[in-house]
Amino acid sequence: EFDAPNGVKCRLATDPWINNEYVPPVSGERFETINPATGTVITTVASGGKADVDAAVKAARAAFEEGPWGKMSGVERAQLIFKLADLCDEEETKKELTTIEVLDNGKPFTMAAAVDVPVLSTHLRYFAGWADKITGETFDVKDQLLYTRKEAVGVVGAIIPWNFPLVMLVWKLGASLAAGCTLVVKPAEQTPLSALWFAQLVKKAGFPPGVVNVVPGFGPTAGAAISEHMDIDKVAFTGSVNVGRMVMCAAAKSNLKRVTLELGGKSPIVVLQDADIDFAANLSHQAIFFNAGQVCFAGSRVFVHASVYDEFLDKAKTLADERKSKLGDPFDPATLQGAQISKRQTEQIMRYIVVGKKEGCRLVSGGNQILQETQGGYFVEPTIFADVQSGQTIEKDEIFGPVLSVIKFNDLDDAILKSNCTTYGLAAAVVTKDITKAFKVAHAIKAGTVWVNQYAAITCGQPFGGYKQSGIGRENAKSALDNFLETKSVAVNLNDPM
Repeated sequence: EFDAPNGVKCRLATDPWINNEYVPPVSGERFETINPATGTVITTVASGGKADVDAAVKAARAAFEEGPWGKMSGVERAQLIFKLADLCDEEETKKELTTIEVLDNGKPFTMAAAVDVPVLSTHLRYFAGWADKITGETFDVKDQLLYTRKEAVGVVGAIIPWNFPLVMLVWKLGASLAAGCTLVVKPAEQTPLSALWFAQLVKKAGFPPGVVNVVPGFGPTAGAAISEHMDIDKVAFTGSVNVGRMVMCAAAKSNLKRVTLELGGKSPIVVLQDADIDFAANLSHQAIFFNAGQVCFAGSRVFVHASVYDEFLDKAKTLADERKSKLGDPFDPATLQGAQISKRQTEQIMRYIVVGKKEGCRLVSGGNQILQETQGGYFVEPTIFADVQSGQTIEKDEIFGPVLSVIKFNDLDDAILKSNCTTYGLAAAVVTKDITKAFKVAHAIKAGTVWVNQYAAITCGQPFGGYKQSGIGRENAKSALDNFLETKSVAVNLNDPM
């Protein structure tokens, strides 16, 4: 047990979960998991490797091919997923899961309790509803009975990021379980604790052994073993573009397994001259500084019309300056912004801030690492740069931290052009009272999601994914189910061939 700062006693799970039980790692090796808000060690976690992944895949394959899971109807799968959702809604479960997520990730408790943990049951219930509605088609062909079946792809390797560990876990679980797949999950090495704790709920809900397995470990070991495994049928990965490329290459070089990728972003927000500037500044503030900027679709570039540029900057600076006093202890209810995930990530953010200054961008607010002496851990002030030009380093690179670039434009077509001048295409937004211009921007920007007069509005029934190097495939909605299904055509000769 671990006594958390909020008084909750957490039962930490630290070993691989295979065949519905915790088992020691084959190598016996372990690594430290760090509380990013204090920089101190929470506990040590098993360092899973190829042998552990092999054992998990063997369990998942047996569950899919031989166990009761593969023989269940959609209705029976739905019942188990609904039960898992019910367990996620139990008050003690929510309290403990939220606490573990905050300890391991450094995000504010109030945010994790209001945003992250409620997603678990909502998402699972949505996909439980799909489990008995997976159907094929019939076709009108002379002298033939021609139809298609949708069949589960098989064993899925799910590689989870560190910024929203629990949310991304259920994003992978919901659709794959509804489709009838089995899984081997690798949580991020920075945040392994919540997925390992969650695993016991799977058994409690009644899922057979081997359906969901969790192997903690590092990318080059456990992650690589999943990506190149010859008996994994599909990999679902969320993370950086560089690692996404590695996953895709490994999948291609091994058994050409199916791959879906949800990768990075450099999402633009376009603020037109008719926008309510108070509203636009608040929207942009939340879009970049939520979760300390550690969001794949963070609104890190704001294009503001020249006629309202200075007014927008003044309001954005005021909001950022006010936020500085609300950084710190994630368990303090007054905290709005928690820690960056690690020392390494913090150093990377600070390097980008230095580069922004060197390239002539004007620092309007923030720019400092703070609280090292009083709080410990890794905290960066909400930071705003003005007079940023298209193509400058902080405008084009994904920083994955609380750094906003504000860019002036005069012509809407030019703003659209510059918004699209990126290797990413995950999300975007437009703020305007002119619906015609809103549609123009929404249709012209090359991104998987475009929000109009709002940001980060994501529901289970909305496909989510990116254009260009922001990924392949879609999460959520019926689109996600298709990632975990194969289509089989069956053609029956209705003439008497004998």
